[in-house]
Amino acid sequence: MDGLPTTTKAERRWRSKNLPTSKPSLVMAFFSCVAWLYVAGRLWQDAENRTLLANLLRRNIEQRPKVLTLEDKLMVFGCKDLERRIVEVEMDLTLAKSQGYLKHQLRQSESSSEQKLLAVIGVYTGFGSHLKRNTFRGSWMPRGDALKKLEERGVVIRFVIGRSANRGDSLDRNIDEENRKTKDFFILEDHEEAQEELPKKVKFFFSTAVQNWDAEFYVKVDDNIGIDLEGLIGLLEHRRGQDSAYIGCMKSGGVVSVEYVSCIS
Repeated sequence: MDGLPTTTKAERRWRSKNLPTSKPSLVMAFFSCVAWLYVAGRLWQDAENRTLLANLLRRNIEQRPKVLTLEDKLMVFGCKDLERRIVEVEMDLTLAKSQGYLKHQLRQSESSSEQKLLAVIGVYTGFGSHLKRNTFRGSWMPRGDALKKLEERGVVIRFVIGRSANRGDSLDRNIDEENRKTKDFFILEDHEEAQEELPKKVKFFFSTAVQNWDAEFYVKVDDNIGIDLEGLIGLLEHRRGQDSAYIGCMKSGGVVSVEYVSCIS
């Protein structure tokens, strides 16, 4: 029986010494390790950059100023609570009348008689509206003796204006001089005439007008609105004696939609 082939230890040592060494393999292995380290470093750097950008974006979103909505803008200009303020004034007037307070506080106007007036019409104006006032006086609003005759019929019309922020300056002096000539102003001494103070002007006008005249109606008109005066008087005469009557438009936006036309009839 033939035995299995065997190799001696010396033969195995001789074979291992004669195995050729592959230098290109070593070079490839080295560059593979370098490439792996480069890719791993880039991935780690990209992850860090993404985290940094995400934090910056989140911080910018948190610091971004709030976009004002329509409701916010209405609150800024004081228009949102205008209806509430008017209602509060009407409630104060009703309470004062019920308690008889106004009977002791009323002061007679120049041409008012003992009979209750039909209406006090306040035309809101400003320091820079001299030309508008002259236009009113030459159109639907009487002046001079005609204004006094209208008051004898129970209708008082006055331009409503406050005082300048710098009391006694040229703005106030010009209004006082104009009032001495026309005698058709109702000056709110405790109100500062400014655009941002318009909501307060409503309350000052109604509360002060009630203390000066005892009338069935108190009317607010802007100085860019024309009025059919006789038509308005007829409407108010028809409503005379009606308790807690409110006539007007309480809404946002333009009342008249026809361009270049702004007239109440």
